[in-house]
Amino acid sequence: MKHFTLVATMMWMALKAVSQVPAGTDPRMYDIIDSASAGRIESDIRTLAGFGTRNTFSDTTSATRGIGAARRWIASEFHTISEACGGCLEVSYQRSMVNEGSSSRAVRDVWVVNVLAIQRGTRYPNRYVVMAGDIDSRNSSSTDAEKDAPGANDNASGMAGVIEAARMLSAYEFPTSIIYVGFSGEEQGLWGGAHMASVAVEEGWDVVGVLNNDMIGNIEGVDGVIENSTFRVFSEPTPVTETDRQRARRRFEGGEVDGESRQLARYVARMTDTYFTNLEAKMIYRLDRFGRGGHHRPFNDAGFPGIRIMETHENYIRQHQDIRVEDGIAYGDVIEGVNFDYAARLTAVNAVALAGLAWAPPQPGAVRIGGAVQPSTTLQWDAVDDPDLAGYRIWWRDTTAPQWTHSRFVPASTTEFTLEGMVIDNYLYGVSSVGTDGNESVVVFPSGRLQR
Repeated sequence: MKHFTLVATMMWMALKAVSQVPAGTDPRMYDIIDSASAGRIESDIRTLAGFGTRNTFSDTTSATRGIGAARRWIASEFHTISEACGGCLEVSYQRSMVNEGSSSRAVRDVWVVNVLAIQRGTRYPNRYVVMAGDIDSRNSSSTDAEKDAPGANDNASGMAGVIEAARMLSAYEFPTSIIYVGFSGEEQGLWGGAHMASVAVEEGWDVVGVLNNDMIGNIEGVDGVIENSTFRVFSEPTPVTETDRQRARRRFEGGEVDGESRQLARYVARMTDTYFTNLEAKMIYRLDRFGRGGHHRPFNDAGFPGIRIMETHENYIRQHQDIRVEDGIAYGDVIEGVNFDYAARLTAVNAVALAGLAWAPPQPGAVRIGGAVQPSTTLQWDAVDDPDLAGYRIWWRDTTAPQWTHSRFVPASTTEFTLEGMVIDNYLYGVSSVGTDGNESVVVFPSGRLQR
């Protein structure tokens, strides 16, 4: 009888332990995905393209043409969204002056104005996840402020996605703050992003990650391919701000493709795999397209995680071009080149990633690893103080694998765990925080050795 009681107790404890492991999905994510509206995105892209040009040097006083009219309209949309959610968004302009001659494209003094809407977190108001698009557009000349530059895909599509994500997520509350932002001055030198990154450094923002959306609406590539089932995620491998000591340690301990931005890219890819059908995130192991740049880069330069999300197949005939027909080819970034359903799906990808990061507990700090010349691997990390913390997930993968492939959940009381029988040399490891609702932080790669 005693033996039976002992067995029953052990079975009950095992079942309890299993029940404490959070579900692998959050049902709210499917509601978020379903709320993305291709019709609203189309309307917003048409409105932005309808301002004629949004060149950084274009008219700022007209109510119908130029970048001034565009940014005031974006701010008014954010205000409308905020009114619908009881004032949940803090809408503001963020201004910086770029002086003539400060770069080759600074042809005169110009105010660079970003438009921000902050959905303030209920628990971590100074901790931010950011979704960004660009307000400005260009034609064949980056400084031509007069000729039309509708910029329907580059980058009215990304800006419309940001506005739509604000509509979608304003129906929810999050512990972590979300920033929806339209940057200016992208085509002249990433000016708007550089200014916001400097403000983030000066004010001590805790930036979880920046999702830069630059061209999310084209499915007909200059390569002749037409497809809508993939998108690209660009990320730098390791932080440009790392120290010589960190770089030297990586030579012996690994982590050449495991910087914070790369982990953010993996997070977006994993969320896409989890919640979407017939859509694949293609992780591109580059900061950006070959020799080119986007507005996540200034944040990377400042030491913040940031990635670029965009279509797989670009069409250069439709981007950075004067509107014209030449040798039978129609050039120009016009509304006919945008697939609104595709833009809506990529907007939903962003919304799910933002929600997951904003609902998840903060990531574990100071992850350390040990196990040299041992038959097992031990990981240790600083505890996360969060009332909704369910525990941690220890991740590992082959050293050649692009994505985390295996994991083990451990309860919140655990801050050190040994993986028996796993030789440290043969795998790469990381740790994430897991909330009671199943949402999870980005994976943190070990930054130091476990001292014994």
